[in-house]
Amino acid sequence: MTDLFQTSGTSPTDRTNPEPDFVVQDHGSIFLLRALTPAASAWIEENLSEDRQTFGDAVAVEAGFILPVVIGAQRDGLTVMR
Repeated sequence: MTDLFQTSGTSPTDRTNPEPDFVVQDHGSIFLLRALTPAASAWIEENLSEDRQTFGDAVAVEAGFILPVVIGAQRDGLTVMR
């Protein structure tokens, strides 16, 4: 089984900046998606609903929805770390 957090899909893998764009934290039924770069913050604004739930500086995402969010970010060339 492929770990989508470890693979980049169609996103670039040879980056000059090794910092990931997002970090995802697993808290059971809720995942926290944290933007670490301006590109990640812009992606959240453009791709996630305005009524999204936040927890501090993170977006709270239900477990059943985190995979499509991660795949979407990766398809748009962003990197995700957990």
